[in-house]
Amino acid sequence: MAETRKTNPRKEQQEKAEKRKQYFFVIRELTSREIKRKYSRSYLGILWSVLNPLLSMAVISLIFSQLFKRSIDNYPIYYLTGFILWQLFTGATNAAMTALVDNKMMLIKVKLPMEIFILARIYTALVNLGYSMMAYVVMLLVFQVKPNLTMFFFPIIVLFLLVFTMGISFILAWAYVFFGDVKHLYSVLLTLWMYCSAIFYPVERLEGIIRKIIEINPIFNYIDSMRSIIMQGRLPSFEEIFRMVVWAVVIYFLGYYIFRKNRNKIMQKI
Repeated sequence: MAETRKTNPRKEQQEKAEKRKQYFFVIRELTSREIKRKYSRSYLGILWSVLNPLLSMAVISLIFSQLFKRSIDNYPIYYLTGFILWQLFTGATNAAMTALVDNKMMLIKVKLPMEIFILARIYTALVNLGYSMMAYVVMLLVFQVKPNLTMFFFPIIVLFLLVFTMGISFILAWAYVFFGDVKHLYSVLLTLWMYCSAIFYPVERLEGIIRKIIEINPIFNYIDSMRSIIMQGRLPSFEEIFRMVVWAVVIYFLGYYIFRKNRNKIMQKI
């Protein structure tokens, strides 16, 4: 009996490890499926993930670079830095919102945690960020942005943003199952959110309550910190790091709590 008790924990650990491997495999397969589906009718395919930020940067720079040239040095990089992070957030949350409904049949037939389908959509957005980074690195070289050690902080900011994104995604995925109109409401919210994230204009030009709203905006915190390490060679301040961590942790646990609490209701509705 004593031997059996000793081996049970090991078996449980092995089973958990096997399950995690299976879950990671499923996430990779779902991600591969999403990428293939996204570019299935496109001649350029994944190349669009590289071209999209470049084309967007060219258009916005053409319109606003003269307007803000006195306020912002190296405007194309300023805009592109904000755009790729914004694209990661919006791409992940929009896709994750419909993940459960889109995979209704798999949820019913296959015994998999519902979270996997949401995480797969977020991971897909992260893969797309990797493709966009090819264009971003090229632009850093073109505009002669000097490499510096602070750039190694880049993955940490992306990690904080991903944790924040997961929390929002859990809330949206839960809400969309019960309220289909959430998709349209979120689209409107994203438009307002984008203008409050200072992606293409300098926040220093603003004053009063509008500036305060932008400065407490979590997305702006991530974007502004990224610009600091890339363009200024400066690490985010303790206050900036504190805000990034708090936003990420609080929203993640809030979103996951809401999602877990309503798991049974979600399955009944689906």
